[in-house]
Amino acid sequence: MNKKKDKGFESPRPFKLTHQVVCINNINFQRKSVIGYVELTIFPTVVNLNRIKLNSKQCRIYRVRVNDLEAPFIYNDPTLEVCHNESKQRNLNYFSSAYTAAVSAVDPDAGNGELVIKVPSELWKQGDDLKVLKVYIEFSLDQPKGGLHFVVPDVEGSMAERGAHVFSFGYQNSTRFWFPCVDSYSELCTWKLEFTVDASMVAVSCGDLVETIYTHDMRKKTFHYVLPIPTAAPNISLAVGPFEILVDPYMHEVTHFCLPQLLPLLKHSMSYLHEIFEFYEEILTCRYPYSCFKTVFVDEAYVQVSSYASMSIFSTNLLHSPMIIDQTPQTRRCLAQALAQQFFGCFISRMSWADEWVLKGISGYIYGLYLKKTFGVNEYRHWIKEELDQIVEYELKMGGVLLHPTFSGGKEKDNPTPHLHFSIKHPHTLSWEYFKMFQCKAHLVMRLIENRISMEFMLQVFNKLLSLASTASSQKYQSHMWSQMLLSTHAFLKSISNVSGKDIGPLIKQWMCRDQSGVVKFFGSFAFNRKRNVLELEIRQDYTSSGTQKYVGPIKVTVQELDGSFNHTLQIEENSLKHDIPCHSKSRRNKKKKIPLMNGEEVDMDLSAMDADSPLLWIRIDPDMSILRKVEFEQADFMWQYQLRYERDVVAQEEAITALEKFPTPASRLALTDILEQEQCFYKVRMQACFCLAKIANSMMSTWQGPPAMKSLFTRMFCCKSCPNIVRTNNFINFQSYFLQKTMPVAMALLRDVQNLCPKDVLNFILDLIKYNDNRKNKFSDNYYRADLIEALTNSLTPAISINNEVRTVDNLNPDVRLILEEITRFLNMEKLLPSFRNTITVSCLRAIRQLQKNGHIPSDPSLFKAYAEYGHFVDVRVSALEALVDYTRVERSSADLQWLLDMVQSDPVHYVRHEILGMLCKNPPFTKSADSGLCNEALVDQLWKLMNSGGTAHDWRLRCDAVNLYYTLFGLTRPSCLPLPELGLVLNLKEKKAVLNPTIKPELGVSVVMDTPASIGIHGVGISYAAVDEEPDPVSLGVCGVGQPPQGLKRKAETPLGSPPEPGQILQHQEDDGRAGRYKIRFNTMEEEDIDMETVHDSQAFIHHQLNLLERPSTPGKEPPLVEQSLLSTPATLPPLFSKETPLLSSKHSSKEKDRDRDRDRDRDNSYAYSNSPASGRSLRSPSLSD
Repeated sequence: MNKKKDKGFESPRPFKLTHQVVCINNINFQRKSVIGYVELTIFPTVVNLNRIKLNSKQCRIYRVRVNDLEAPFIYNDPTLEVCHNESKQRNLNYFSSAYTAAVSAVDPDAGNGELVIKVPSELWKQGDDLKVLKVYIEFSLDQPKGGLHFVVPDVEGSMAERGAHVFSFGYQNSTRFWFPCVDSYSELCTWKLEFTVDASMVAVSCGDLVETIYTHDMRKKTFHYVLPIPTAAPNISLAVGPFEILVDPYMHEVTHFCLPQLLPLLKHSMSYLHEIFEFYEEILTCRYPYSCFKTVFVDEAYVQVSSYASMSIFSTNLLHSPMIIDQTPQTRRCLAQALAQQFFGCFISRMSWADEWVLKGISGYIYGLYLKKTFGVNEYRHWIKEELDQIVEYELKMGGVLLHPTFSGGKEKDNPTPHLHFSIKHPHTLSWEYFKMFQCKAHLVMRLIENRISMEFMLQVFNKLLSLASTASSQKYQSHMWSQMLLSTHAFLKSISNVSGKDIGPLIKQWMCRDQSGVVKFFGSFAFNRKRNVLELEIRQDYTSSGTQKYVGPIKVTVQELDGSFNHTLQIEENSLKHDIPCHSKSRRNKKKKIPLMNGEEVDMDLSAMDADSPLLWIRIDPDMSILRKVEFEQADFMWQYQLRYERDVVAQEEAITALEKFPTPASRLALTDILEQEQCFYKVRMQACFCLAKIANSMMSTWQGPPAMKSLFTRMFCCKSCPNIVRTNNFINFQSYFLQKTMPVAMALLRDVQNLCPKDVLNFILDLIKYNDNRKNKFSDNYYRADLIEALTNSLTPAISINNEVRTVDNLNPDVRLILEEITRFLNMEKLLPSFRNTITVSCLRAIRQLQKNGHIPSDPSLFKAYAEYGHFVDVRVSALEALVDYTRVERSSADLQWLLDMVQSDPVHYVRHEILGMLCKNPPFTKSADSGLCNEALVDQLWKLMNSGGTAHDWRLRCDAVNLYYTLFGLTRPSCLPLPELGLVLNLKEKKAVLNPTIKPELGVSVVMDTPASIGIHGVGISYAAVDEEPDPVSLGVCGVGQPPQGLKRKAETPLGSPPEPGQILQHQEDDGRAGRYKIRFNTMEEEDIDMETVHDSQAFIHHQLNLLERPSTPGKEPPLVEQSLLSTPATLPPLFSKETPLLSSKHSSKEKDRDRDRDRDRDNSYAYSNSPASGRSLRSPSLSD
């Protein structure tokens, strides 16, 4: 492939993992606990491998053995608490750099890990033979907060009868949460998975089920799975529950699992899956890579779709019966996404985080091809336009999305995206919104590559990548071959140039690797020069505002003239604005002749509206969306109307509808009405036209003739001939008219009369639709239609007019509003007796009630929403109620309800709901950084800081990033304004632009020290980085301090460069209790302590300067180790021989005290504790037992 590939993948680890056994022999649903062991087979790649770093979070480790010898270990997780207690920083810049450092300190892609195992010295001697090592680890999990999710319904009966189940979940590298592993997408190995569960339960995992063995008493059974295809740990998953099992009738190697009583829904929802398989296998000309595929539907899912090797876990809410229309396309889309990720994402993995875009891009691209085949070209182009609009909106608001963070110039920049409040170097520091936009942009860039090299070549490239990986996967034990299953950007681009012979370098540079990677913003206008018969087109760009970039290159312009449609390719140069395009037709005044369109169709047009001198009907810039751009084009209203009526591309029609909102004229009204009546027109265009028509009608209020917009049309299409105000019995057999019937009333309710109220006849019309709605003869459910009718009632509401502040009661309600309220109450009560699919009606009713409150018709009261938001209701209902509560909090500025929401974020059992609350608070914040608010106070800052620093978010990356987003929305990047000034250890001297030590705090230092540092930094707890010890740093202690380890064999000089990690175990501590001021205690690796008088230290100025430089990039995210005196208390009389000279005496304060963590945090804050010297710990101080 390429030079790098020939040598094989360069692993950051000093060993190669070839096989891993995971055995979970007890899953307890009552206690929500798991007990098991793992065994990793490792080939050392260096002589004398003395330390093995693995990933493990929240697992309690009981013992570690390497080749049957007890091995000491250290466990430290710096991400449990990012910034330490003494920090009163409270600014996001500080947090963000500390969090990035903490994540990097245990990042498996850098060869790090939370669990550091010391290989027993007996095994070093044999290291020359590079003998295989077997690492055996016993562990348990108790009430996991991440990685595994237990769903135990609180009802009567046994666990199986209650439908209790557990499944693994997580976002990017989250397998470490439920068993120790190398949690990296680039470390592949084969797997053996064993799960012992109750006889009534089923365990579903990756690979082939080899056998199921019952215990002697027949009360338990063990499922044995084998996965012979090399797979990365993050792609391993597990689901255990009393699942009902369905073997796919079309493909026997596919099995579906669902919770009890949902089998009929499962049969219907999965009846289509085999067609998706056939489609992908056909376009990729490659068999599905695994020998089986399993779909598992679980409750309280983390995301709708998670893909793992040979299995996918879905939300049970995707299942539906044949009566449901709206859910069907969404479920099929989810299945198609999951299958696309089986090929690219699970089977082919990525080399590093910087290559993630390739996998997301390819799986998104082939999913798009599936959409095009199944739902048609219109749906596909509509989807591309939606995705493009989303990325444009996000990048213009937040700044560019960088697909390949380390590509620029080979050197990794410290911060390639200064405009963001989080680091993009690691998936775990990304905001969820950014990650979604990242995936969206990745597949759009793939589409740009397809435009450049053609679809045929594109599919050949994918086939080549899959066949190489497939060959590599069948190689047994030749693990150097397995790197062919890892995809890198370099290999992908190389493959493209080999297959197509085209150089796509400039395209990649433009859209992926620019530091200012953003979208292009075009403004276009034109003039027609009649004398020369030339169209003078002017295209300007805005590349100065945030999230934009300058585009130089070709752009396609389509001009529809009287004699046909013509494509022109213009070259956008550095400074050229005007382009002359020769016209092919002369203007014709009276000649009647059909006009040829782009698709070869010829149509009659009424040309009376157009300019008599010009042959131009309409102009489009970049019609194929082959640039990531936003176009604002100016043309006359009649040109937009022609474009809407006669252009056959849905994207052009949607652009025309958006543009016509600015032209409220009878001609626009007519064009929109024509589109609504035209059955051949794409249904989503007709739905958009409804809302545009309502806007135009409101702008033309005074001149509008005839009945309200869309009413006569709706009557003609859906009502009885004899009695026009009674709607016909429902018949949704034609889906196009079904979607139109749902949308029209919602749009009509937005109409307003001269008093800015909803016209009386419109409201009565909607109430009649509800009254006469009859679904008895319909084979489809009407729950989405009824939900939309409630939404129509909601849209008809306008603010209440109150006279002398009278109190609102039911008696003095406006009669129209009273009717609306009665309907909503009736619907809510009916819903309790006969719930609709996904409770769509309750969701609409809750929104309506909030709207009634906001408009002052009924008193604002959050108690109803709180009741519906409680755990136990259906998730959509909860989210809808929470949305209303978030809005209530903002409008009423209620601190009690904000507190209620934040408590729910910490305590709610459903991860998705916690994520949604924070997301909604970001979208609709109770206050913002620019406005003063009574809600902004020190307690709130502390609570949010705790939440993202150490609270409930340490075991859910997504939630922690959500909390960071909320903190940013409320307070910005700097220290929140409501906080008092900290007692500064430093003072900012504005004249000299320097920070100096505050003389009032440390007068006795005797030296005036001047430093260039941020003023808000205190001087506690910093690792010292000048060292007189010239020896190789010890990786274990560096792991504990949470610092990236320097490359092996690198000697540290006495003058260490600034900002480097501290020498192992060296901690600067100010001795406050000591009477002698200015004395610092420096702890070295050795057992004894040395007191160093600061005044006698050589060059103390440089020394402190160094400290503060270190603080700018916090290099020790791990907690400060306890004092040596305390450690000594628990030291045995004779120290074990394990301590060689270079080993520091460190013990980490992070234990697996997750259970008692919240209770004990305040107590722990003051007294660091050392581990007891328990026998399970390998009998040494160095390997704390985690079962304390």
